[in-house]
Amino acid sequence: MSSEDLTLFLAPTKIVDSDHPNVQRFAREHGRGGSPTECVVRLYYAVRDGLRYEPYEAILTPEGLRASYGLEIRKGWCVSKAVLLAAGCRALGIPARLGFADVRNHLSTQRLRETMKTDIFHWHGYTSILLEYQWVKATPAFNIELCEKFGLKPLEFDGKQDSIYHPFDRSGNKHMEYLKDRGEFADVPLGAMLDTFREEYPDMANWTPGGDFAAEAANENEATLGSRAS
Repeated sequence: MSSEDLTLFLAPTKIVDSDHPNVQRFAREHGRGGSPTECVVRLYYAVRDGLRYEPYEAILTPEGLRASYGLEIRKGWCVSKAVLLAAGCRALGIPARLGFADVRNHLSTQRLRETMKTDIFHWHGYTSILLEYQWVKATPAFNIELCEKFGLKPLEFDGKQDSIYHPFDRSGNKHMEYLKDRGEFADVPLGAMLDTFREEYPDMANWTPGGDFAAEAANENEATLGSRAS
């Protein structure tokens, strides 16, 4: 890849606002010292665990997806957290792009199931980062508290190997299945994403952001265990 191509993955965009003062500050604070790989690894964990995973904050606008907005509210879903990691990398002068895939996710809630009518999450987001002359995938979506609460294997990242969802949880139950690669981009392809969502999730037209995904999932899990015990 030429240096001209790499400029696309170093520059700020409307959504990947790596030039925002708060994003710059976040990148300097959590990605300081050591080699570029060491800096990005520290930044990855700051995004993974510093922002609570919250799919109910899926605001499908440039403003709602911006890295600076995620920092402001300190929570986000897979796409917005991937955006923040990409923005932090670019703020450090490290090329990063946004990757997307369709996945079957077995961790859900009644609200999500009623809205989506499926367990397939289209346009799941991750970050692809250029480190030591190779692109590596990083998925900072699920924070460590969520993983511990639901028995998921946390996604670790060493900057050398791809960090993508595990197919099974700690108990051997199905967790995540990758179905389709959507490609990698300099910015969120919001138009294409919205077209897919309108087609696949027609009830999302009535979607109102806000809520506590982890609390709802925990309550449903307890109710299921209680009904089995009785």
